[in-house]
Amino acid sequence: MKIYNTEIKIVQGDITELKVDAIVNAANNELLMGGGVAGAIRKIGGKEIEDEAVSKGPIEIGQAIATGAGKLKAKYVIHAATMGVDFKTNEIKVRNSCKNALRVAEELKVNSVAFPALGCGVGGFSVLAAAKIMSQEVLGHLRDGKSIFKEIIFCLYNKDDFDIFQKHALGYLDYVVNKLKGPYLTVDAIIEVDDRVVVIQRKNPPFGWALPGGFVDYGESVEEAVIREMKEETDLDLEGLKQFHTYSAYGRDPRFHTVAVVFTAKGKGKPQAGDDAGDLKLIKAEEIDKLNFAFDHNKILEDYFKSR
Repeated sequence: MKIYNTEIKIVQGDITELKVDAIVNAANNELLMGGGVAGAIRKIGGKEIEDEAVSKGPIEIGQAIATGAGKLKAKYVIHAATMGVDFKTNEIKVRNSCKNALRVAEELKVNSVAFPALGCGVGGFSVLAAAKIMSQEVLGHLRDGKSIFKEIIFCLYNKDDFDIFQKHALGYLDYVVNKLKGPYLTVDAIIEVDDRVVVIQRKNPPFGWALPGGFVDYGESVEEAVIREMKEETDLDLEGLKQFHTYSAYGRDPRFHTVAVVFTAKGKGKPQAGDDAGDLKLIKAEEIDKLNFAFDHNKILEDYFKSR
């Protein structure tokens, strides 16, 4: 698919064999090239790639630097630090390393860049989560239409990973680019059950605890959307539905600009986590600081409990 003048492709194969201007290495912050994608790049491209990379390191996790590509078909290798030498990674590290790899590629003035699934080798990060995070960062990078990239490739070595990226990276980008128009309108609900409030643990990035909610579909009112989303995510019916406040600050959502209409209501029924939720809890005001919240949902809950 195309976003402005940039073609987004998903391919199955060996990233070291691609004829592109730059390939991205899922690196550690010491820039040592041992196993996984880094080891394959070193084996095919030569030790001089690692020597140059190490001479520019160490770097902060989430940052990226460029080196020559040795004997590879590419011109450059962009080393994006998705982890430390402990091989531990997470959403923020993967997101920042992808963002900075794109930035470095722009600075190199390359026309084409290829990414592996960042963090998913020795880092053990979810391929599904990486597909969504990386597509979100690509969308954010291309959003203003000023990029010089002609081609961004996600290169997956095995068929299962290729299928995941084909469905969830391209599928996500198609949905956002062709079906949504930004800023994107969302709804969330503060649902009271026995003097506590329902929160869910997100299965999809951005990860963390959050108020149940989601996007407003085309042709749907915010009231219809919040009733639908609450049923899907908590299996609760709503009583006494009221608008609480609208939250619209740019940056509150790391994916793109969203405007959230937040409702309050009483929950009717037995709360249960839906397919998009990893877990569900009922919490009191004093428990807000004990949970890691996505977006600005801790602030929304603090505003709510203060007003109550």
